[in-house]
Amino acid sequence: MSDRFREKLELVLKALSISRGQLAAELGVDKSAVGRWVTGAAVPTGYNLVRLTAAVARRVQGFTALDWDRGVGELAQRLGADAPAGPTAAGLPLAILDQAVATTQLRWAAYEGFFRSTRPYVLQPGRFVHDHGMMRLDPASGLLTLKIGSGGTIAEGWMLPLHNQLFAIAADASGGAVLFGLFNGVSAPRVEVVDGLVLAPALDPGRTPTAYAMMFERVGDLTGDAAADDATFARLAAQHPLAPEGSVPEAVARHLLRDVGPAQIPLGGDLLLQLPIARSLARGAAYSEPAHT
Repeated sequence: MSDRFREKLELVLKALSISRGQLAAELGVDKSAVGRWVTGAAVPTGYNLVRLTAAVARRVQGFTALDWDRGVGELAQRLGADAPAGPTAAGLPLAILDQAVATTQLRWAAYEGFFRSTRPYVLQPGRFVHDHGMMRLDPASGLLTLKIGSGGTIAEGWMLPLHNQLFAIAADASGGAVLFGLFNGVSAPRVEVVDGLVLAPALDPGRTPTAYAMMFERVGDLTGDAAADDATFARLAAQHPLAPEGSVPEAVARHLLRDVGPAQIPLGGDLLLQLPIARSLARGAAYSEPAHT
C-alpha cells in the first residue's frame, strides 16, 4: 500500500506543482509527515487522507477518494497529465542501497539544508576554501541528493546515510571528475556540523589523487520551493571560494591540517589520514520547525 500510494502522491504533487512544504501547511501537518508519505515510509491516516483528497479536489474538479484507487496511468489522465515513464534506477546499483533508503527515510529531515564547507586549498598550502552544498530529499529514489559547488563549478550526486555516517558520491560534469566523501554524522534531530575525509583529483596538470579533511556547517534551511532553493544554491555556489587569510579559526585549521606518517607515530600521531569520531567536530541540535512549514 505504501509503495503504491507513494507513487500516486508523487504524481499528484508534480502534476499540480505542489511542494511538500505547501501541502504540509495546507493540511496543518508537519513537513516530515508529508515526507514519510512521499518516500513510502508511511501512509496518511483516514483523517489526513480525507483532507488530502479535499486539497486535490480544490484543484481538480470532482476529485474524490475513489480516484486514489485508480492505476497510475489512469490517475495521470484524471489530473490532465501524461502518464509517467517506467521506473528509473532508484539511485546507485549498490548492494546496500535498500539500507541507505531505509536510513534516509528516518533521517532525511535532519540533513536537508544548505551547508558551507571548509577545507584545505590543495594548490596553496596554508590557505582554505569554502564550498557550498545543498542536501535535499529526492522523493523518486528515497535518497538525499547532493549538490556542491564553488566559484560556479558544480558537482552533483548522492549523500547516503548509513550507521551514523554519511557516504558522499558526486560527479563534476564540467571537470570530468568523481568525488568521494565519508563523514561523521550525528543522531540529533537537526544536523549542524559534520566532518570527514574527501578523495578527489587536485586541479594540477596531473589531476593528482588527493585526500583531505573537510567540515560542513549548516548555513540555512530549505524553503520547500524547489525553484527558490535551486536559486539560493546557485547564488551561494557562485561565491569566490578562497577564504580570506586568517578568517578560519585556528582550532578549525588545526583540525583540518594534521601531520601524519611514520615520523608522527612516536609523537602520538596517526600513520594515516583519519578523522575518528573521538576527535570529530560533528554536532547537532534539537529540532526547530522551519518558518516555511
